[in-house]
Amino acid sequence: MKRFPSLRKNTEYQAVYKNGRSLATGLMVMYVLKTDGDGLRLGISVSKKVGNSVVRHTFSRKIREIFRLNKYRTKTGYDIIIVARNPAKEASYHSLERDYLKLLTRHNIILSGDDMISESK
Repeated sequence: MKRFPSLRKNTEYQAVYKNGRSLATGLMVMYVLKTDGDGLRLGISVSKKVGNSVVRHTFSRKIREIFRLNKYRTKTGYDIIIVARNPAKEASYHSLERDYLKLLTRHNIILSGDDMISESK
């Protein structure tokens, strides 16, 4: 089974926080940093202030699934960190996905229809 492409080390998170750009919605904050590689990695940060472990892990699972299903729509060569805000604990999957895609668009790392065709070749 393949490993999920994620940020693992504190130094990786700190590099994105320090050098990346951040944009936010009511549910989450997205930090994005362009990397030298051609992969796409995700980091998720959920504070204990958001909820108990069940709430935090449910949010993380939803975000990982949103990332996985929309990976083909995202430009490669980026590290992305999603930070949950407190209202995210009651948010539905579809509202999280809507905000995730909105942030990708605002960061200008979402592919248009023509770009998706050329990326797949």
